[in-house]
Amino acid sequence: MVVIPTGSFMMGSPETDADARENERPQHKVTIATPFAASRFEVTFAEWNACIDAGGCEHRPSDQGWGQGARPVINVSWDDITKQYLTWLSRVTGQAYRLLTEAEWEYAARAGATTRYSWGDVLGENNANCNGCKSQWDNEQTAPVGSFKPNDFGLYDMHGNVWEWVQDCHDENAYATAPTDGSAVPDEPDCDRVLRGGSWMGNPRSMRAAFRNAIFPEYRLSGYGFRVARALPVPE
Repeated sequence: MVVIPTGSFMMGSPETDADARENERPQHKVTIATPFAASRFEVTFAEWNACIDAGGCEHRPSDQGWGQGARPVINVSWDDITKQYLTWLSRVTGQAYRLLTEAEWEYAARAGATTRYSWGDVLGENNANCNGCKSQWDNEQTAPVGSFKPNDFGLYDMHGNVWEWVQDCHDENAYATAPTDGSAVPDEPDCDRVLRGGSWMGNPRSMRAAFRNAIFPEYRLSGYGFRVARALPVPE
């Protein structure tokens, strides 16, 4: 786990970004007033399998024949994660683990940057795993976690590799009234859930820090994974 410090950032895309979609606007200021912890890597098959072995997870996701171990777990839904893995992990550790909120995710992905990617506006070569990133895994399969350089917060694979489920319900127009404190938008019955970060099969546009994706919470796909977060103890 990595401690994510407090700070403020501009969430979403500016009007001048030609690649931005309407659901990334209006760009708005968000302040993360309380530090939190986020997993350094995307949750791996090894970690998910530990949950299975302990009886906490029933779902056995396919690895598509690419291998397990340090590969990010894939083919897991929002429901699988929140109802099985997070419940088990919280119980065995005594800590309240959860998904990142959408605002926390973008803040953590940017790591202080205001550019499309945490390393700049230009995609470059071999900075991530996507369809067009010029890595050995592009548009073929997932990469083992930590195969690329981390961002300035010390987080790996925030861009590409697998889409990461976050806590929030999706609303195309959420940014007009979105919380400014980093919390999730209010839950609604049967809502689609947000995914962030792009994947091994996605194009560079979808890998931008501001890009928003969403689908129903039962959906499983070989490009969908997650990372976890938790609150930090309050100093006495």
